[in-house]
Amino acid sequence: MLDRIRASIPALPPAEQRVAKLVLQDPRSFSSMPVGELAERSHVSKPTVVRFCRSVGYDGLADFKLKLAGTVNEGVPFVHRSVDEDDKPGDLIVKVIDNAVAAMLKYRNDATGHAFERALAALTTTAQVKGRVEFYGVGNSGIVAQDAQHKFFRLGVNAVAMSDGHVQIMSATMLKAEDCAVIISNSGRSKDLIDVAEIALRKGATLIVITASSSPLAQLAQNQNQILLAADHPEDYDRYSPMVSRMLHLMIIDILTTGVALRLGQAQRPVLQEIKRNLRMRRYAQPE
Repeated sequence: MLDRIRASIPALPPAEQRVAKLVLQDPRSFSSMPVGELAERSHVSKPTVVRFCRSVGYDGLADFKLKLAGTVNEGVPFVHRSVDEDDKPGDLIVKVIDNAVAAMLKYRNDATGHAFERALAALTTTAQVKGRVEFYGVGNSGIVAQDAQHKFFRLGVNAVAMSDGHVQIMSATMLKAEDCAVIISNSGRSKDLIDVAEIALRKGATLIVITASSSPLAQLAQNQNQILLAADHPEDYDRYSPMVSRMLHLMIIDILTTGVALRLGQAQRPVLQEIKRNLRMRRYAQPE
């Protein structure tokens, strides 16, 4: 919730921005103060405090305070940073979605167009020269790699995803200069994936890394003047099942897929239309 408020500040009117900053300065106190004191400390009117609450997606001040009080805690270890043991289903819906929305808004504000421009140019060139686009990930990131393969395969790109460490090493060893290696990692600390990155660099392939900006994998890409699509988020690496990181990685793949599809142009669209038509015929075929 706090991340969502922080990300929303640039879009708020100046008066509501002052209320937002008061929330971020001391969220625990904000959740217990009367509206008059909140207005006085923010140097705004009482209606402005209520408008702020509605601007960031809540029904009003009471609803905002209730959700805020549930947010400023330590969460449940290894499950989710924003939830409590006794949360009701309605609370879970709000907290999990708010956490995800805040991460998406923050990424939208922080993402660098230059890095995406380099990634799109490299992927498009590889597709045009019929090179290979290899997606590497382990565990949860391996599922994202499979999603990427599925999306790029439909564009006619020679794409494949690998999550087995031994197969990854073999595949990276066969990369060529016209190929792209896309490595997806939540922590950026997997030795298997770092080994793959180093092999891909030795083979002359273009390296595209989707990971946390301060990780060893990110530093390796930057040191070698390769492409880093940083995906920073507040989620701990010891969560039972990474949630926000997975959504950010999937979104980055969607951006790359859309950008490459646009750059490949009209030539790919008849193929996509034929795929859709053949799938529809198979899916809805009448029994004999």
